Amino acid sequence: MFAVLITLGTAPLHGATAASVSGLVRDSAGVPQIGTVVQLLRPDLTVIASVYTNSKGSFAFSAVMPGHYAVKAMGTSFLPSLRENVRVRAATVVNLTLNTLYEVMQWLPAEPRAGNAQKDDWAWTLRSAANRPLLRWLEDGPLVVVSEGKGSTPRLKARLIATGHDGTFGEYGERISAVVEETPSDSRELLARVEFEPGTDAGMESMLGFRQELGFAGSVQSVAAVAVHPEIEGAGSLGLDEASMSSSETMNFGDEFQAEAGAEQVIARFAQGSSNTVAAALPFVTVGWRKGDSTLSYRMATSVPDIRPEGESQAAAWLPAVSLRDGKLAVEHGLHQEIGWQHKTDASGMAVLLYADSLSNPVLEAMSHLAAGGNAQLSGNALFDRASGLMRAAGPRFSTAGMVATVDHSLPAGNDIRISYANGDALVMQRTTQMRAMPLSQVLALARPRRTQTYSLSLSGTLDGTGTRWRASYRWQPEETVTRVAPFAMDAAEPFFNVHLRQPVCGHREGAKHVDAMVDVRNLLAEGYRPFVLSDGSILMFAQDRRSVSAGVAFSF
Repeated sequence: MFAVLITLGTAPLHGATAASVSGLVRDSAGVPQIGTVVQLLRPDLTVIASVYTNSKGSFAFSAVMPGHYAVKAMGTSFLPSLRENVRVRAATVVNLTLNTLYEVMQWLPAEPRAGNAQKDDWAWTLRSAANRPLLRWLEDGPLVVVSEGKGSTPRLKARLIATGHDGTFGEYGERISAVVEETPSDSRELLARVEFEPGTDAGMESMLGFRQELGFAGSVQSVAAVAVHPEIEGAGSLGLDEASMSSSETMNFGDEFQAEAGAEQVIARFAQGSSNTVAAALPFVTVGWRKGDSTLSYRMATSVPDIRPEGESQAAAWLPAVSLRDGKLAVEHGLHQEIGWQHKTDASGMAVLLYADSLSNPVLEAMSHLAAGGNAQLSGNALFDRASGLMRAAGPRFSTAGMVATVDHSLPAGNDIRISYANGDALVMQRTTQMRAMPLSQVLALARPRRTQTYSLSLSGTLDGTGTRWRASYRWQPEETVTRVAPFAMDAAEPFFNVHLRQPVCGHREGAKHVDAMVDVRNLLAEGYRPFVLSDGSILMFAQDRRSVSAGVAFSF
């Protein structure tokens, strides 16, 4: 299947003479922009190649096959600029101008749009009072400048997502998500998201984020998230509430140095029958030095990142991972330090990082098949989600050190391949040949750290003609491991075999509405399960990542 997906649309054009595309990127004052990213795109706006402008603001793409393309430029504190329908024959020159949002609002040409003018082929178009296009949305990308001129404040996009979830802690059954993205003015960005399960009292999550661009100096960001899970119980209490507040600032020191620092404040408590509350402050900082195509960085973090499918920024990703230890709520956290090196070119990239971790309250998750009265064993040792049948307990604290190495490469027809390797300690559930039934507290005591390795392969792309966006990955690791290797890795693949599909259904290029169908399957082959029998006859199936299915539709308007 992977071979078929990779080779679709990759046949070379024999007998065609290679051409080139070059040009200059300036701001509205005519100043050349150094280090701006310029992309060469197909007519369907999938990326073929990308380069940086040099010290004179110029760029060049060589060995381009003749045909129709689009060229896009993106710079810090500017709105991206896009030139469509570029006909490439021999040496084609394309000059682009970058503008701030304020400049776009002020400089709209006053000429009225002709009534018989060609209609826009974009899903999203913001028009001025003079009926001229001002800003437009790429399919799943940022704003791009269509024309320079005076217009109203951009109102961006809203999306309604209906999905069905199965096999995920705190996310069982039908779910409705409402997402609103807006850029009021002056490079401010707003993101709001609310998720709930209709017709029930279970599962509500919400997130509100704000980002302010400070031009070349950097940016500031704040995100608040809240979740209410009345189905979750533990320690004799029912209903779990979680909240987090994250603030950060990005600072640029010239073209070579960048730093990001911030902190996340988290709190979790039971809603009824208990004053059990846990709170934590989790700081983070990253410092990077870039020289040419290479970047050397240092990162310190205390909050374990959540692995989510690319593009699915759910509210839960901003919330802490909470479990139970000795009847008390516990937040998964630790101290992570890493030194990393990354080399990125137009078609490929590689990265190597060395890390040292100290992890507290790592989450152990298991699927439960409880016998009569089985809730009594879980009460003081684990959180139990009655809707999904999953439980979470806190594992032992441990320290580890290791490395992560990653190589990625762009394939023909807009596909990508990524291979990675990591080593370090992970928790395993030790078993003997004569495993006997035992209380849950003794089962949890079997968890021990062990040195291990993991390998992953990820393929992704967009199918020509259908517009299907797909991603398939497989990450091998020993089946007895029940926690992640290198848990603080920001871009780790999900364990075992996973498939993500997003298919345009209708309206992607016509009008302001479109519908996408989505399918997300994690651990498709149900690997890595570790069964244990409790003394009351209950069965627990521990796994780092169990099989789960999410499918639905997204309606944008």
